[in-house]
Amino acid sequence: MEIRYSTHPNDVKRYTTEELRKEFLIPKVFIPGEINLVYSHVDRMIAGGATPLDKPLRLEAGKEIGAEYFLARREMGVINIGGRGKVILDGEEYVLDAREGLYVGMGTKEVIFESENPEKPAKFYINSAPAHTSYPTVKIDIKKANPRHLGSLAQSNERTIYQYVHPAVCKSCQLVMGLTVLEPNNVWNTMPCHTHERRMEVYMYFDMKEDDRVFHFMGEPGETRHIVVKNEQAVISPSWSIHSGVGTSNYSFIWGMAGENQTFDDMDAVSMEYLK
Repeated sequence: MEIRYSTHPNDVKRYTTEELRKEFLIPKVFIPGEINLVYSHVDRMIAGGATPLDKPLRLEAGKEIGAEYFLARREMGVINIGGRGKVILDGEEYVLDAREGLYVGMGTKEVIFESENPEKPAKFYINSAPAHTSYPTVKIDIKKANPRHLGSLAQSNERTIYQYVHPAVCKSCQLVMGLTVLEPNNVWNTMPCHTHERRMEVYMYFDMKEDDRVFHFMGEPGETRHIVVKNEQAVISPSWSIHSGVGTSNYSFIWGMAGENQTFDDMDAVSMEYLK
């Protein structure tokens, strides 16, 4: 598990491209046959992927967690973007097809990931945040998720936000997680942009062709920076940073948030005149 520390916005103003990518980009979310995680000290969010092949992968608590097992004091959201697989929680199996998700409550001791076909492995994307109580585990497919249709073709941002781990769907302590799908011929997300000082966010971009890219914008509204993102890469966004992107084609992304509240619309809008 890689550790990422918090950064001050005044420091980020002086970062080179290499330094920005080192601090905020997760370049390899899915590594075949491994569980690959990044522990961010921004609201202590853990993000990463589990990609089982011919052998199951067991989620263990390391020194970074400081607990007997991974979910002793944590909750977790999982969304599969690969082939069919299953998540085994304390002996109970949950089969997940592509774009099916799972909320896993605090106190679950054993977490095992498996792929049905190693030639087309499952790709389980994981977000985990500290929790204070235990809520029931819930399987969430895209039909059960809460859809919000936003944007327009005229603004090149027509998209559907599917809320998976969200008060409208299931109970969680602080984790909120979902999946956004841009319609064909639309390339922008979250513009006009905003910040939300009370929550951090992680974006994981996917459904992109090999030569497609997303220009992910971050930084303070008056000091924006950008990170060029390839398919199945993720970006950590601190609460003081905008988080917006424009792609060379339409794409999808999974967003996960942790922090002070779960109010999806609790954001501080940024007028276009203040962007620099």
